[in-house]
Amino acid sequence: MRATGLSLFRMQRYSQVHRTPGSQGRARTPSLEELRRLLWTRAHPTGHVDEVWPNLYMGDVYVARDKAQLSRMGISHVVNAAAGRFHINTGPKFYKDLPVDYYAVEAEDNPNFDLSIYFYPVAQYIRAALNSPRGKVLVHCAMGISRSATLVLAFLMICEDMSLTDAIQTVRSHRGICPNSGFLKQLRELDLQLGRGKGRGAEAC
Repeated sequence: MRATGLSLFRMQRYSQVHRTPGSQGRARTPSLEELRRLLWTRAHPTGHVDEVWPNLYMGDVYVARDKAQLSRMGISHVVNAAAGRFHINTGPKFYKDLPVDYYAVEAEDNPNFDLSIYFYPVAQYIRAALNSPRGKVLVHCAMGISRSATLVLAFLMICEDMSLTDAIQTVRSHRGICPNSGFLKQLRELDLQLGRGKGRGAEAC
């Protein structure tokens, strides 16, 4: 889909969500309890796939394996956040009949799993994909609510200079998400690093 009136309207909506009224720079990083309340309040329904940022989609295993739908959507890049031994073993061979670039993240949906090591590499991959001609990115895991959500939130924080609160509000306006407690802690630490200026932030993208 090109820059039609509808897509421009979407961009305006995303910008309005991003610019929190009265905010100046990065707001205070919320506590874990405050973040949990934010995630659990008035959750948006979750389908197999939802566009959560212009040309950036989040989904589950069903859409990841539905090559006909991916083709109709014009998906050019797939980030599998549950690759390999973590049960969704698609890969380049699975998509060989589609013009799709594939990025594998072998992440477990476990609070003790360190997903933060993938925050910057995946954020940079998504940014480059979105900047490519006709770039449309699907980030998925098994249910499309924890691993994939965590990576998309990190992308918005790193490359779009959002606070964690703004990133959660942006995604939740389109899709119900629920990063596990360990991932939420890792995102909170990223927010603290970026807020202190110790993260590389948007310059890394």
